[in-house]
Amino acid sequence: MGKDAYEEKVRAELKAWGRQNLKPPGLWERASKGMQAKINDMIPDKVHTLLTATVKGLVKTVLFGLEFVPKNAPAQGLSLAERDRWALNLLSDYKKIAAAEGAGTGAGGFVLGMADFPALMAIKMKFLFELAHVYGFSTQDYHERLFLLYVFQLAFSSQEQKPNLYHAIAHWEETVEKWPSGTKYLEQIDWEKFQREYRDTIDLRKMLQMLPGVGAVVGAWANYGLLEELGQVGMNCYRLRLLPVEERVHE
Repeated sequence: MGKDAYEEKVRAELKAWGRQNLKPPGLWERASKGMQAKINDMIPDKVHTLLTATVKGLVKTVLFGLEFVPKNAPAQGLSLAERDRWALNLLSDYKKIAAAEGAGTGAGGFVLGMADFPALMAIKMKFLFELAHVYGFSTQDYHERLFLLYVFQLAFSSQEQKPNLYHAIAHWEETVEKWPSGTKYLEQIDWEKFQREYRDTIDLRKMLQMLPGVGAVVGAWANYGLLEELGQVGMNCYRLRLLPVEERVHE
């Protein structure tokens, strides 16, 4: 497939993906809120506390630390098709890493199941940092690390929140101008909302991971699937930035 034909195919995919993100919550999404509330009541307070602390710590690490920044420079001179192929190979590797980590902690019961939360978040962020470089964006840049947080939230948020997050990503140049730099950014984050959206997206799968006898299998399945979801969202977010502005979905 030629470059033009491939990009036309991607544009069609992005338009469909954009419509999916912009649609209002359906009957299933609204009904699942009640089920999610019941699940949340079953989760021990220490798990909620761990998740909140993990999310907060990870955001600070992403924004102000450089430990996740890949050693390789951002890829230059590649076509979108070449970047997509590279991204899919990278995602395949990280899904295997996440599945192995989930199987190991899932086999260990509740205590190790709790330990899986921060470990899995670190795996997800490492993947996103590498993905940024695949698409030619340097994570040495503070604004690119900020972009990763939006991608992460879009991947693990409710349908109610997706339209605003999608709009921010689709119009990134405008979005980034509105945010203060440095530690002032942290003051703008609603931590409770951030961790609740993430928690509600992964709870059912991760709770099953803590069940005796099936934890290892469920842990591998859950982590593999969560990386797949993050990978698809991440790829589309970067594809959206690489294609001409006029080809983006208009809300």
